[in-house]
Amino acid sequence: MTTFRNSLFAATALTLTLTLFSPANAADAAEGEKIYRQCMACHSTDEGVNRVGPSLYGILGRTPGAISGYRFSPAMTAYGEAGAVWDDETLDQFITNPRGTVAGTKMAFPGLRSADDRANLIAYLNSLSD
Repeated sequence: MTTFRNSLFAATALTLTLTLFSPANAADAAEGEKIYRQCMACHSTDEGVNRVGPSLYGILGRTPGAISGYRFSPAMTAYGEAGAVWDDETLDQFITNPRGTVAGTKMAFPGLRSADDRANLIAYLNSLSD
């Protein structure tokens, strides 16, 4: 019984530590807004305002390739039709290496290598919805 309690305590402590100190919790949306400046030549943060790239307003929870009024690459449309949804994990993968994640995407940006920069950018993108 003692071994079980010790294991349970260790698992609970590990879960709590990972939750409290995960990159998502440490992310800074204000820093992410600064990083977004690299994106703003192609992407708007205004709802329904597309540029070279689609608007990033309300991107979290959205199906890739499915925003009306923007012409996505067939690869991005297929990515969304295959069941992908923009969440923290899929955005992190895509922002790390867009063409490696969706071969055939129109996005020319090579990606953000810094995990902290990606977490901050995603925190900022999370703030862009109703």
